[in-house]
Amino acid sequence: MAVGTAGRLWARIGTGVAIAGAVGLGLVAMPAGAGAAPELPPVSPEDLVTSVAQANPGPLNGTVELDNALGLPAIPGAPELANGTKEARVWSDGAGRGRVALPSDQGEKTLVSDGTTAWSYDSTDRTATKKAVTPGEHRPDAGAADPTRSAADAIERLRTTSTVSVDGTAEVAGRPAYELVLAPRPTERTLLREVRIAVDSEKRIPLRLTVLATGSADPAFEVGFTDITFGPQDPALFTFTPPPGTTVKDAPQGGDHGGKPAGAEPTVVGDGWDTVVIGKRPAQDQAPQGAPDLSQLGAPVSGSWGSGRLVTTAVASAILTDDGRVAAGAVPEQVLTEALSK
Repeated sequence: MAVGTAGRLWARIGTGVAIAGAVGLGLVAMPAGAGAAPELPPVSPEDLVTSVAQANPGPLNGTVELDNALGLPAIPGAPELANGTKEARVWSDGAGRGRVALPSDQGEKTLVSDGTTAWSYDSTDRTATKKAVTPGEHRPDAGAADPTRSAADAIERLRTTSTVSVDGTAEVAGRPAYELVLAPRPTERTLLREVRIAVDSEKRIPLRLTVLATGSADPAFEVGFTDITFGPQDPALFTFTPPPGTTVKDAPQGGDHGGKPAGAEPTVVGDGWDTVVIGKRPAQDQAPQGAPDLSQLGAPVSGSWGSGRLVTTAVASAILTDDGRVAAGAVPEQVLTEALSK
């Protein structure tokens, strides 16, 4: 797993990283479709994975639904990770420009990239942040609201430590899809049973991502398209002009989407399913307004690595150490403590 990718997630969810770190690994869930399974030509797991990596669907727009049952508290800066059902609208010109709309009870967050400048606008407090886009960063950082990106990341990170299979077909957003399944090999120490990815049979892009925890038949988190349309998009969607009265600021330089200083990138221990991400959490007096008091979460734990508090969900564990570190992953407690002791 690339450290830079993990760093982008940690910057986005701020103080909630300890609780939601495993979600940043792209390990999110989606239940099986309710419609009849479409008949499609057989395809091998290897060919399906290769076609996803090579897919170029072109311009598109759609509605994405997230249904979260992880039991996480509300995370400032990442409303898509809070419990409940959320919707987002996404647009892409297929050539590096994109737009994402994330509505909330208080307003809407809009992410726009024209290929050279990325904007993040929050209608709640009428603030806009802009930053220059470097090669490889052309799309808005939609995070968990982007099932195509989340699923592609999951395939990349888990493929070499998984048993990969194709388990029938499904209909997603009105389109026939193959069900690609990644299950951890016996040597992997993880809380997860499998990841299921519905791959569009024509465009070969992921339409839906499913993760099931060991011992549970119900998904903990779901993200997938409920409708999707391929074809040219209005170029005006990929430009942004701050509304009158907006406070505009430049994104801090030197960090990965969050302006972190050099050396603040998290450390990644292990790979595949039992990856653990270790980083520094911000002090409580530097946390965003409304952020949960992390010192009160979970249960006390201690070991050769020090002492802290253990937070668990069905698909993830995190240890918040008293010296300001946080270790998180889709793994049991023992894997976290081993990583902290290294």
